[in-house]
Amino acid sequence: MPDQKFRVLVSDKLGQDGLTVLEQAEDITVDVNTGLSEDELCDIIGDYDALIVRSGTQVTAKVMDRGARLKVVGRAGVGIDNVAVDEATRHGILVMNTPEANTTATAEHAMALLMATARNVVAAHNSLAAGRWERSSFTGTELGGKTLGVVGFGRVGRAVAVRAQAFGMSILAYDPFVSERVAKTARVELVDLEELLSASDFVTLHTSLTDETRNLINRERLALMKPTATIINAARGGLVDPGAVAEALDADRLRAIALDVFATEPPEADHPLVNHPKVVHTPHLGASTTEAQRSVAIEIAEQVIDALRGTRITNCVNLAFAPGLDFERVNAFITLASKMGRLQAAMADHPIESVELELYTDDAEDLMRPVAAGLLKGLLESVMPGTVNFINAPLLARDRGLKISRSVGLGNPDHLNQITCRVRWNGGLRTVAGAIFGDDRGRIVQISGYHLEAEPNGTVLLLLNADVPGVVGAVGNVFGEYGINIGEWRLGRNVDRHEALSFINLDTTPEPGIVDSLRAIDAVRKAILLEL
Repeated sequence: MPDQKFRVLVSDKLGQDGLTVLEQAEDITVDVNTGLSEDELCDIIGDYDALIVRSGTQVTAKVMDRGARLKVVGRAGVGIDNVAVDEATRHGILVMNTPEANTTATAEHAMALLMATARNVVAAHNSLAAGRWERSSFTGTELGGKTLGVVGFGRVGRAVAVRAQAFGMSILAYDPFVSERVAKTARVELVDLEELLSASDFVTLHTSLTDETRNLINRERLALMKPTATIINAARGGLVDPGAVAEALDADRLRAIALDVFATEPPEADHPLVNHPKVVHTPHLGASTTEAQRSVAIEIAEQVIDALRGTRITNCVNLAFAPGLDFERVNAFITLASKMGRLQAAMADHPIESVELELYTDDAEDLMRPVAAGLLKGLLESVMPGTVNFINAPLLARDRGLKISRSVGLGNPDHLNQITCRVRWNGGLRTVAGAIFGDDRGRIVQISGYHLEAEPNGTVLLLLNADVPGVVGAVGNVFGEYGINIGEWRLGRNVDRHEALSFINLDTTPEPGIVDSLRAIDAVRKAILLEL
């Protein structure tokens, strides 16, 4: 357990089970302060290391700017449109959500809305409650044999499809990020959005809200749908243009719509779909089950604690960890890559203009993005001290015009689990390679044409010298004069160039003047002191 104490602010209502997890963590201090305005949140956020929210708190760029200590924003739920994710990334802040905790609850609620609209449950209930018996007015439609179009085939969309198939429905799905293999396994047909809308009897929305999906259901797309079709939206309110839907309902060009979400919650009093006779609506109840509330609260609390401690990162939306990837393995690779980046930055004769990253490992495709982030962090932190981490490094590199290319190694590397990095600057090129060995510890195995096996930790002296007798003794004398003990001395030779490269681990950090003393040795051509 680390000695550091972390402060966590919970600014929206969170289940007691999650609060208990936070309260029982010895290194966590938790404060619950709900209903804060943006200015009120900005006034206090500088005192906290993590912020946990639901859908109520707007975590804006202004909040990020004021969060001097902020390391993690945890969203208890799936949607993150109330969090300025790009700004969080720029500030190096992790944004986490809980995409699995409320999957069952949301899918079941979508099915409840679908069935309620199919059988006119709400209108029939209200009629009977008002003392009327109007059986003939509420003839419904069966689900069996009908086509359900699922827009967004993630966890919730797939769970809805399974339940709809149990009712005998055929499933069409639209999701540009889902493969044919996944669709075949789920027994659904992947189609484009226009075909889905025109062929479906029911359309259920389960995609995230982005600039591309805002008002996904608009006048043009409504015109593609059957007049007998029904829309269900238990995802995000902004996916639907309410004015266009109201027009379609009034003109009998759409049978019904069921809504659990609104662009503004609660919706404005004059919202065109609230109290419309062809609309079934609920006040954002998709995740409102006892089981889901408990799971969401516990999961986000545990994720935030793990992230603050640095032991595990789960469901982070702005750090590319593939689902199911072992965090310890990822951490070993990105730590090594970061140190390789520091080496490259220290040795470059001019500002680096481009980076080539090659990864040799069985799970290279999953590891590539986090490894690239680690490498860029190491490259940039010497010129941007205190501002770079694994989260914001790719964005900061892009802002500085640094070009990076990534590839999965196809050749025969010298080591398994190898990272090779080449950097270019005006008139120069250098290759550094590292490898993860069986103990999950990274070693530097190549610097330019020199092959060695060095541990990139602590204070390191890099020494390039003519490969002639007497150099080791002369260097040892300098270390003796400065009272510095050598931990390890790894050496690589280039016979053709008659040069040697030394990677020397020092037990303590020497005075800066030692570098000038080493450079004064006739055979020494370059000496660089750095911290890894």
